[in-house]
Amino acid sequence: MTRQLHFNLFLHDTGHHEASWRLPESDPNANLSLAAHQHLTRVAEDAKFDSVFLADSPVLWSDPGRRPAGKLEPTLLLAALAATTSRIGLIATASTSYNEPYNLARRFASLDHLSGGRAGWNIVTTAGEAAARNFGLADQPLHKTRYERADEFLEVSTKLWDSWTDDAIVADKESGVHAVRDRVRDIGHHGAHFQVRGALNVPRSPQGWPLLVQAGSSDNGREFAARWAEAIFVANPTLAESQEFYADIKRRAVAAGRDPGHVVVLPGIVPVIGDSPAEALELEAELERLISPEYAVGTLATVLGVDVGRLRLDEPLPADLPAEDEIEGHKSRRTLIVEWARRDNLTVRQLIGKLGGGRGHRTFTGTPVQVADTIQHYFENGAADGFNIMPAVLPSGIEAFAAKVVPILQERGLFRTEYTGRTLREHYGLPRPANTLELING
Repeated sequence: MTRQLHFNLFLHDTGHHEASWRLPESDPNANLSLAAHQHLTRVAEDAKFDSVFLADSPVLWSDPGRRPAGKLEPTLLLAALAATTSRIGLIATASTSYNEPYNLARRFASLDHLSGGRAGWNIVTTAGEAAARNFGLADQPLHKTRYERADEFLEVSTKLWDSWTDDAIVADKESGVHAVRDRVRDIGHHGAHFQVRGALNVPRSPQGWPLLVQAGSSDNGREFAARWAEAIFVANPTLAESQEFYADIKRRAVAAGRDPGHVVVLPGIVPVIGDSPAEALELEAELERLISPEYAVGTLATVLGVDVGRLRLDEPLPADLPAEDEIEGHKSRRTLIVEWARRDNLTVRQLIGKLGGGRGHRTFTGTPVQVADTIQHYFENGAADGFNIMPAVLPSGIEAFAAKVVPILQERGLFRTEYTGRTLREHYGLPRPANTLELING
């Protein structure tokens, strides 16, 4: 079978451009609307997308003065979306730093059952002092410590998902046996971060495990992804950076003893689509005009680890920014932003304008054919297995992409015209994992 693209829709209230909520078409309360999320998910499912995705963080994520900041709990929202969809995958972010394995494993197993095998977990370690203080900590754990905890968190979670064998439930009414007791096993985990007896109180789900997704691209993040991730969301603003990441993560997967084809790399792309180049540029200019620099500069200062007073809108970034190894927050994103600003000699105002659209992801403004050409070029030149589609404006951005870009890629034989499977793993061409406890116990 000819290799084909994979598409995930990143659901983000009124769109990924920070000024999208100010357009006349936008519903500024879409972030809290089930109906708005249902519409977006139906558009993506009708276009045969692999999945939709909700980001999350256990903290007030952005300045509520700048754009809609409220976030519904993603697994609850995806459970509601499962009831109004039938095929599209449903991926939620959840933190390994501010959850416990038993509760989170139960939540994702439940979502996988409710959706008929369409659940995915975007695994994050959660950077930032604000989140730490919401959980009674004086400061965030060290970057290395967060990944060590995450690694053990996944070890415990997979044991819990496997604590029921696939054939545990027999539901034999005549004998009165619902499940064979010795096919439901305690996991007895004793580690540096977690002590968990088990078994999970949810049977093994349709996919065995939810699809495991990861988004960190620091060195620790890449090593973690090489061990665990089955799909990777990554921010790279250029083709060369995407190619470097793609080659590196596939190499690391092989070194970890995995099939590199079972690690699906999905760079983010923020398309601004117009029927003509002029129309697309007009929308891009309107969005940039609506950015509020006084809010955006504060967010940039936080990512860079500097006092906001050091950033002058019409000057380049300060020359003496903290080095990456001095930052405990979003290391890879901070490095990407600094390198971008230095390479293109951007002022702070210009950098804010570029980040307003995609926060470091690849932004592309053009016609449907130009967007399709860009996607195809990345796909055929060692940069991507598909894309995390992040429309600048919603709902119009995904409506335009689905109606005008997807058909071009389908005509070129690069994207499915119908679903061939029912589970999220089947959409991504990934195997159902064997039960690890069965393998260990022979």
